[in-house]
Amino acid sequence: MAYDPYKALYLHIPFCVKRCGYCDFATSAVERDSPIIDEYVESLVMDIRRASREGKLGAIETVYLGGGTPSYIGMRRLSMLLYALSMSMHLEPEVECTMEANPESLTAPMVRDIWALGVNRLSLGVQSFDDEGLRILGRAHDAEAARAAVRAAQERFENVSVDLMCGIPGQSEESFAESVREAVALGANHVSVYPLTIEPHTPFDAAIMRGEMLEPDEDAEAAAMEEAQRILEDAGFHRYEVASYARPGFESRHNTAYWTGKPYLGLGRSAVTMTQNAERRMRVQDGQVVDDLDARQMAAEDLMLGMRMARGVSDERVARAAAVIDGTETGGGTRLAAAAGSVAMSSTAASSTSPRKPTHRPCFAYHLRRGRPWSPLLNAENLSFSGGRCKHRRSRTGDPLEEGRPRSAPTEAVHQGHSRLLSAVVCRLRRDGRFH
Repeated sequence: MAYDPYKALYLHIPFCVKRCGYCDFATSAVERDSPIIDEYVESLVMDIRRASREGKLGAIETVYLGGGTPSYIGMRRLSMLLYALSMSMHLEPEVECTMEANPESLTAPMVRDIWALGVNRLSLGVQSFDDEGLRILGRAHDAEAARAAVRAAQERFENVSVDLMCGIPGQSEESFAESVREAVALGANHVSVYPLTIEPHTPFDAAIMRGEMLEPDEDAEAAAMEEAQRILEDAGFHRYEVASYARPGFESRHNTAYWTGKPYLGLGRSAVTMTQNAERRMRVQDGQVVDDLDARQMAAEDLMLGMRMARGVSDERVARAAAVIDGTETGGGTRLAAAAGSVAMSSTAASSTSPRKPTHRPCFAYHLRRGRPWSPLLNAENLSFSGGRCKHRRSRTGDPLEEGRPRSAPTEAVHQGHSRLLSAVVCRLRRDGRFH
């Protein structure tokens, strides 16, 4: 099909020094000198060149090297990738080029070299500045290595992001708050804060099933997220997305592309590509279609994604989406908008008399924030509504990318589910004061 030009490029590097107990990404622990890594990088270089020849990189505005741990594969292989990238597209300073790195594999020479080759943003997988928390997570670095990595990154990079995690087993409120304060004190200009999520078939999931580990307390995680917001906003950061904080001008443009429905190209094992035009949106992973949405489904999804942004969704955008979903393109979607407004007013009244905590599903933020695009499930069967909130049910039987996707023409039941979803979205937006 004819499609809109890709605006974001994701390159997946699926290798780590070790796999953490909570990780369900498409990664593997491979020896650094393994020929498997060499073969993979050479294949990825060919994919980049092929995409360039096919005209797919001409409108790219952001690039993200994620994983896995890109810094783990070493400078020789990174040089191959970045050189191929610079020869295949306009990797100018105005293109945001992010690379993920972990403290144990980021060195001062690497910082200098990747900067010279066009990377202009570093995202550091710190998770915690507390040694005990890092030990429980199974991270390969300690707190001092994390501090050293941030300082090394700042030798060249002004745009440095630090990832932090709350809900770690045994983590105290003060320990988490101190990690947030340390990220600020070290001079990071972007901080991502996300709760620990127990994904199916991970070692943490197995430990919970055996009764060896407690499942994360969502109330405690919500309280930690609120504390992070207080600390970061007091330090001059602003929350521009559910899990993301930045000083002015340091918002992640690549992740924002995901939240705002821009088409993206994914290269590498398990990377997802989203191709779209005005009538259709398709996501493809490893050659298989995992999403095939029509215009009505796209409108519902775009509202859900937009709800994650602090700037919210405008009344005009909601009205346009309502018209599409209701099939009343020129009629303003009056039936659905009226129903949504009625629900919104009752929710607003309820929220004014009781405290509110974040109700996002961390798995959604987790995959997208880490550069691995993942779309919400839009079937009504996969959504539950409680107290005016919309919550995604986490499957315990497999990867969300593999389950619950509409594989054929959407049924009327699915469309009704989208209408209910839009009502819940409007309700939540009004309650959070995100209409403008």
